[in-house]
Amino acid sequence: MGSKSIVSNDRKCVFCGTTTGLHRHHIFFGNGRRELSEKYGCWAYVCGKHHNLSNMSVHMNRVIDLSLKEVCQAEFEKQCGTREDFIKIFGRNYL
Repeated sequence: MGSKSIVSNDRKCVFCGTTTGLHRHHIFFGNGRRELSEKYGCWAYVCGKHHNLSNMSVHMNRVIDLSLKEVCQAEFEKQCGTREDFIKIFGRNYL
């Protein structure tokens, strides 16, 4: 698969650390953002529970989703570009 993650390349869930049943979650999605997430490494491994199989998942819990977006933006700003660059690419500031 494409780029390395700027969040974590460890093959374990970024929330609970499990190493089984992992999903590759693109942190920013919709309207071409999935491709941008891939290009800039804005993805992370998450287990099914934290991906889309419970109310504690990034797809079903806005607080959890935003927490991962915040972490990703902070890493983008450390590794890829400025806050202005991030906003230009992803259309919003999460920090």
